[in-house]
Amino acid sequence: MHSSSAMSARRWPYAMRPQHAQQLLHSLVFAQIVTVRQTNDANCFTTYRLSFPSSLKVSSCSLGFFDQRFLRGDLRSIEGTWEKLSQVAVKGAEYDSRERQPHPKCLKGTRVDLLDFIYGLLDKKEKNRIIWLHGTAGVGKSAVAFTVAEKMKALKMTKETKVEKRLGGTFFFSRKHTKRRTTGYFFATLAYQLATNFPSIRGDVNKAIIENPALLDPDKSLRDQMESLFLRPLRKLFLRLRECPPLVFVIDALDECTSESLESESLDEPTSESELADLIFMLGEALCEPDLPIVHILLTSRSEEHIRKAMQTEEMKPLVCEIPVKTSGKGVAATISLDGADVDNDIYVFLQYSFRELESRHPDFPQPSGDQLARLASRAGRRFIVASTMMKFIDDRNHDPRDQLQLMLELTSEMLPGTEVYKLYDRILSTCADPTLAYLHLSVIAALADPLPMSQISKLLGPGQGRDVETVLTQLRSIIDVPTDSSLPVNIYHSSVRDYVSHRSNCSLRQVQYTPSPHSLLAISSFRLMMRDLPDRTALLDALSELKKHSQATQPQDPQNLKNSLSSIVCYGFVDIVAQSCNSG
Repeated sequence: MHSSSAMSARRWPYAMRPQHAQQLLHSLVFAQIVTVRQTNDANCFTTYRLSFPSSLKVSSCSLGFFDQRFLRGDLRSIEGTWEKLSQVAVKGAEYDSRERQPHPKCLKGTRVDLLDFIYGLLDKKEKNRIIWLHGTAGVGKSAVAFTVAEKMKALKMTKETKVEKRLGGTFFFSRKHTKRRTTGYFFATLAYQLATNFPSIRGDVNKAIIENPALLDPDKSLRDQMESLFLRPLRKLFLRLRECPPLVFVIDALDECTSESLESESLDEPTSESELADLIFMLGEALCEPDLPIVHILLTSRSEEHIRKAMQTEEMKPLVCEIPVKTSGKGVAATISLDGADVDNDIYVFLQYSFRELESRHPDFPQPSGDQLARLASRAGRRFIVASTMMKFIDDRNHDPRDQLQLMLELTSEMLPGTEVYKLYDRILSTCADPTLAYLHLSVIAALADPLPMSQISKLLGPGQGRDVETVLTQLRSIIDVPTDSSLPVNIYHSSVRDYVSHRSNCSLRQVQYTPSPHSLLAISSFRLMMRDLPDRTALLDALSELKKHSQATQPQDPQNLKNSLSSIVCYGFVDIVAQSCNSG
């Protein structure tokens, strides 16, 4: 191994010290990933965001010219401004987006008390409210959020209007998607939806962006975005909506918001608790504004302690209506809960409906008896995700539904509360031809920063671990969405799958306990792909020279050429960093 000084002189121009080279490299890696995502490049290795040694400090100075060029478009015209906002707004975060299909929704006749209670709160005009719906994974929070959003979208603000509806906007967070797992696009997305619903304020939104184009930068001040893109337009609607029903915003899965920092040691490291608390406090401040129309926000999340603390501060308490919630009156006590006893009946109704749908596709399939339905409902443990996954497993087109039903009925009835979904996933894995390989592929899909098509997953894993990807994944159709169109990404159905594979102890199958870490496997696979197309080290110096030209250019350059330059630097730099880390360890 060469000395560090020799490496510095030969590999890095401009007499750059190794530690400075590493710092620049780290920044360039981040810049490359940003550029690739903005240009919709499909190279699969950039989709997995690697974890870097904590000793490498990220500097964002190298990103300046990316941000400015991205925001430099024609913002002097209304059309140009609106087009830019349209590009920044996250369409996939809307409740009915194609990205979220299949949409979870409450069946007619289920969640009746809960929905009626929420609709009653949303109709109240006394003061602005945050309605916080929380519970464990899989109890149906997103289905309730979708159903409420759909209902509000169908209600007009007035009888005369043709456009303006009670739904002001929605943002469904998701750890699976880059722009839906951060707060950076939150207010821009709501502003776009609000101005679409109320065309009269579109000019105010455009004006704010013309005056300050940086409002569209996801890394800029969230408070400035809230003031200019959210509060100002709402103030303009104050007189217009003074006599109208309350305006409603629906925010789902706040706990799915995760850190975008490359200093994170894991993809699943949550956004700092203070950042989520800041968003909650800002929404609370917004609702306390005196010159706003009546606004209610339905917000769903898991029962995370840091979210609970933010909701229960003295400032937030007067604004927040918490569900599950208990109300009492003169000798009467009622409980509205996400996982109360009434949920057993709702799951029974869901299973009845699902088996009728299955019978329409398989006329020879005998309907299960009432006792069998009750046993399945009991196995679900009041979690809709368990019941839904059971039905996907039974309705697998590659197997006889009668055999699949029998496997589900054989699930133990003595499952500990909260473990039902993990036991179900164990059962599904055990039916695969190779449970170990199935677990590994499932872990990889859950670990990807952004979902990938099946062909790219196979390419990423390579000829060893990537063998039989399609065969393995089709055996997991009940817990992952495998599109028939091979160009579409493979997705996990529910975040509980990611929880399941996050620790091997969650899986009771012995054979999976020694599977390799998906993050390590993806890191190695990424290195292999990045190194593949660089035959000699002279390309590194050429790439650095080309990068300098880009940084000094006065006109925007071809993003693909820029990405190619950065790619070369990243490939060689990673090898040096890994080698030095191994030697020092």
